[in-house]
Amino acid sequence: MCVEDRISNFSDHILCHILPFLPIKEAVRTSIISTKWRNLFASISIIEFDGDLLRRLTDRNIDSFKNFVDRLLKFPDQVSLDCFRLHDGISSWNDGISSWNDGDHDFDVSGWICAALCRGVKEIDLKLYNLGDVPPDVPPVLFTCHSLVNLTLDAVGSKIEVRSDVCLGNLKTFYLIESVFVCDSINRLISNCHVLEDLAFMYCSVANASELNIQSDIVRVYPLGNMKSLEKAQIYIWFGSETNAAHLYQGICNIRSLTLQISKEIFPTSRLPIFYNLNELEFCGDICSVKFLHCVPNLKKLILKYLNYAGTQWKGLCIEIPSCLSFHLKEIEIEIPRIDTHMIEMVSYLLDNAMVLERLIIISTDRLTTTTEKRKVRNQLLQLLKSSKKCLIVIL
Repeated sequence: MCVEDRISNFSDHILCHILPFLPIKEAVRTSIISTKWRNLFASISIIEFDGDLLRRLTDRNIDSFKNFVDRLLKFPDQVSLDCFRLHDGISSWNDGISSWNDGDHDFDVSGWICAALCRGVKEIDLKLYNLGDVPPDVPPVLFTCHSLVNLTLDAVGSKIEVRSDVCLGNLKTFYLIESVFVCDSINRLISNCHVLEDLAFMYCSVANASELNIQSDIVRVYPLGNMKSLEKAQIYIWFGSETNAAHLYQGICNIRSLTLQISKEIFPTSRLPIFYNLNELEFCGDICSVKFLHCVPNLKKLILKYLNYAGTQWKGLCIEIPSCLSFHLKEIEIEIPRIDTHMIEMVSYLLDNAMVLERLIIISTDRLTTTTEKRKVRNQLLQLLKSSKKCLIVIL
């Protein structure tokens, strides 16, 4: 029985909209259906190669795959790319890592990146265990591409040396993971991302500065004065100085969302700026206090993740109530290993002064606490006075 091909009767515009929903190889295979389909695959705007695809390649089909990628990326008259994503993968529990850039298959990863950049790609997402250094293994043009809006580089051990002509004028999101900045590269890079909104440097470091570990947004002494467009930051600092941390906070004081973990030895207690725009704060550690809340006058959501205990920062307070508690704070989440007297003191203070609070969530991570103890603490917390009558207390 003959089946009518109704799909081919659709306009090119509709077919080009359908193709990106297919796996990349299936989309390209449509070119053999008929003359109408021959070049439609060139309209694909999202190109993604992952570890699963890499594992399925064999010595028999690897050359045809290389030709396929060249045709896909370098086909004439192609549309601009929305995204180019290249991820390594774990082969199995005993085979280890399977990588696009391991040298065994001679994939032209650098050429693929260049081709994507030449097509005006908006997002590049690379997760490669053998990415190499920038330069020579990764083209330096990666840091001068005006079309890039989102850039993720998960590159274990790669060295990033940024040239003086770096310019990512439209970059809004930048995630860099497990890399090493060489010399002044981090300052050059940040200084030339003028509209950056979301920045994360995770498990990174700076060459010749062994006393400094970087997980997010951490720079040695740079004031980051041009970071006015940054909206979200994650900062984890274990080593350094109070002066360096203070410089960092000054540079990001316009952000709206902040995740912060810092050792008490370098917490700049006397030189904190006012974060007027900050709406969401996640504080990981044991040193958050009322004094810090005075620096976030418009805070709406507060998450406190204590590593040990709440301490005594909330006891016997006669100082002025932070304005965020009086007017803006609507949600508080507290995660703590054990609910003790100090923690109840803190909760009592927050409930007594948070005038517009809508939800308080308390999470105890101590699995050794008995059911009877938990019930006793729960009853004690629920009996605390609340300034906000509509506040819901959830204890987990």
